[in-house]
Amino acid sequence: MKKSLLALAVLGAFAGAASAQSSVTLFGIVDINVGEVKNDNGVTGASTKIKRMGTDGINSSRLGFRGVEDLGGGLKAGFHLEAGMSNDIGQVGANLTTGNGPDGSSRAKFFNRRSTVSLLGNFGEVRLGRDYDPSFWNLTVFDPFGTNGVGSFLNVVTTLGSGASTLVRADNSVGYFLPSGIGGIYGQAQVAAGEGGNNGTLANNKYAGGRIGYAAGPIDVAAAYGQTTIDPSGAKYKLANIGGAYDFGMAKLMAQYVDAKFDPLKAKTYLLGVVVPMGQGEIHAAYDHTKVTGGLTEPTAKQYALGYVYNLSKRTALYGTYSRITNSGGAAFTVGSQGVGTATNGKSQGFEGGLRHSF
Repeated sequence: MKKSLLALAVLGAFAGAASAQSSVTLFGIVDINVGEVKNDNGVTGASTKIKRMGTDGINSSRLGFRGVEDLGGGLKAGFHLEAGMSNDIGQVGANLTTGNGPDGSSRAKFFNRRSTVSLLGNFGEVRLGRDYDPSFWNLTVFDPFGTNGVGSFLNVVTTLGSGASTLVRADNSVGYFLPSGIGGIYGQAQVAAGEGGNNGTLANNKYAGGRIGYAAGPIDVAAAYGQTTIDPSGAKYKLANIGGAYDFGMAKLMAQYVDAKFDPLKAKTYLLGVVVPMGQGEIHAAYDHTKVTGGLTEPTAKQYALGYVYNLSKRTALYGTYSRITNSGGAAFTVGSQGVGTATNGKSQGFEGGLRHSF
């Protein structure tokens, strides 16, 4: 059965609207793994670990619907609805989150990954709704682990205690994307209004940012900047990054540098990584380093990550990943998994093995 027909069947409530679309597609990813995370606290000497089943080892699990309508004259309208999935417990979308309504009321973000509507044409794309923000793209595109699993670069990227909720996505956003086919240049700009939440304090983030890049042949390089205003104080969390990749065929090298600020704190973080194809498989490896300055101490963390992905087909893969973080100077970064104690001035390490299928 074609995906378009299946999507219409699943989205019975949207059948009337969907029938007017030129195309509607159901898509998704199911990624489940088993593993272990262990945290060693260098201050207390405590060591805690947990064996667990988790998700999102090499790709973020999701269920989505997207469609495009041809309006004529080169103009199109489109929508994209995408919900995250916790496959190990059968949950779709986010838990009920407090303070997300314009009046501070509680709301459940079912399409918590993306919920947008767009106008597309020769001018590019104008996109409205909840979406990735420009300053996040480099973090994931130039990470051999795609900011997923125990090896994710996000393990050592910090918001410096600002409370900014826009490291990955922004609500209430208006974005513009450059059209393709302009000599390898790509880019986007985005602004996002704040909205209610937590009595108008930290959840009421306002965001503005942009990204510009160039991709041609084996090279891909991009720079981005984002600024989040934390209301009502007016304090700002700023994130600037630059990343690049070069594909030699036998190996794809990646690197990126991140500069984060939330006065008086600053964090400088970088990544060096590689993806090496081997027949139907790939080796993924990365070294990440972060250091925070401007406080009483200088928290520092180093992460080493190594993984292997074996593609059973274009849609299905087996994988295994190991990662270790070493903390010092009061740092307490971990490789993931909540409720496993802390790793202040100590080590956090974990491994996972799993199966990923996309449809």
